Amino acid sequence: MKIQESAENYLETILILSEKNAHVRSIDIANELSFTKPSVSVAMKKLRESGLITVDDDGFISLTAEGLSIADRMYERHKLLSDWLAYLGVPRDIAVEDACRIEHVISQESFEKIRAHVTEMKEHF
Repeated sequence: MKIQESAENYLETILILSEKNAHVRSIDIANELSFTKPSVSVAMKKLRESGLITVDDDGFISLTAEGLSIADRMYERHKLLSDWLAYLGVPRDIAVEDACRIEHVISQESFEKIRAHVTEMKEHF
C-alpha cells in the first residue's frame, strides 16, 4: 500500500517516541513535530482507520504490525541517508533535513544500492 509522506512521517515519529517513552499520546506527537493538537488528532484518526495504529482507552498510541513495518523502513532510510550525506561532507543539520525529504521519494531499489554501497564502504574503514 502506498501512503502519503505525512503518514510516513507520523508513523516514524511514533516509532521514535515509543523508543524514548513507555507511552505515546497525540500531544507528544504534536510537541515533537511542532504541529497543532487538532491536526495531529485528524491524522491519528486517518492512521487508525487505515489500520496503521491503535489507540487505547487512555489515548496511548501503538503501531500495528503494518504501521511498524512502514515506520521501521522510513527510520532505517532516514538514519542511513543522514549518516551517508554527513559522511560525504554535508553539514549534519542539512544532511538530516535532506534525508527527511529523500527517504520518502527514493525507490526501494535505489535505497538498497545505497545501503549496499555504504555497507561495503564500512568494511574498508
